[in-house]
Amino acid sequence: MKLTRAHNHTLPSGVLGLAMTPDASRAYCACADGVIYEFFTVDGRMEPFEGGHAPSYASGAVLLPDGATLITSGYDGRLVWHDTATRRQRMTRQAHDFWSWQLAVSRDGSRIASVTGQYLAAGWKYEPDVEVEPSVRVLNTQTGKDVATFSHVPPVQCCAFSPDGRYLAAGNLLGEVRVWDLEAGTGSAPISKWSSSDFTSWGTTKSHHYSGGIFALAFSPDGSTLLGCGMGPTGDPMAGNGKTVWQRWDWRKGERRDQIKDGQHGTGLMEALDWHPDGKHFIMAGRLAQGTWNTGIFAEDGGLVTAIDCQMRTTHARFTADGRMLVLAGCNGQKPRQNGIWPAWGRLQVYCVET
Repeated sequence: MKLTRAHNHTLPSGVLGLAMTPDASRAYCACADGVIYEFFTVDGRMEPFEGGHAPSYASGAVLLPDGATLITSGYDGRLVWHDTATRRQRMTRQAHDFWSWQLAVSRDGSRIASVTGQYLAAGWKYEPDVEVEPSVRVLNTQTGKDVATFSHVPPVQCCAFSPDGRYLAAGNLLGEVRVWDLEAGTGSAPISKWSSSDFTSWGTTKSHHYSGGIFALAFSPDGSTLLGCGMGPTGDPMAGNGKTVWQRWDWRKGERRDQIKDGQHGTGLMEALDWHPDGKHFIMAGRLAQGTWNTGIFAEDGGLVTAIDCQMRTTHARFTADGRMLVLAGCNGQKPRQNGIWPAWGRLQVYCVET
């Protein structure tokens, strides 16, 4: 696969959540200034939504299949339903007492999941304390009412639905993954769970706590495996220079199938995953600390096919429905104020994909 950049757009602040139409003509960006923007990817026009998450961060965005409803989340713990035609707020729900780290939507649009959790030290080793609220919440997208809640070890940073919408996976800071059968209901035990030390470490330089973690999950298109990415062990949690990692598991057994190959990785935090519609390739992207690339496309067998440095921290990567375009969203370093105004530091890049 070959990537050719077609557009490099600027937004007022960093993009933390991304949803888009199947053809990527419009992108919905949840940003660090708390504002939700409708962004027209061809000409760079953007329009703010009414009722975002300011003064908190807006951290997630999902678009329901009919295109009429956008649901966003924020560090205020709220979920907000928006009408995409009017950009007005329809409904709100206080889903968490702490931040919503990430949103996911089932393929049929009937359910959304939001994950939360604050890192509070439980002992002298600074191991995370038990949750003070359910770390995983699943809601009905039409009513906003709970479908189920589940327990995990906070902070839980990512989640993903299986293609059939029956199963939900969630990963945390310690490299722990749990998968639940939603038909079993609230409080049920996970049907599988496992831990990978390749995604976390105990930092002893500058700050003593766990770092790294799993930041994105994605089921394979056929639902047989689960892909995860994040950052591997580092002795200095403040440096963010752990090994860039992806692994793929047989999620029913909790067994690793494969992982990034030696010599292909750099260092930094990987935050974005998506499968190409052909089901034979996937993309991983994030923030580069050291190395030559922060956006890589891999074949189903794990081999690196294409790699670029897109010169920004990438928080989300999405292929269009036909696989011919790729959208990357993120930020490019927040600069100091100029005459009392923050310079624009959000980024949205559009690439043509040649197979």
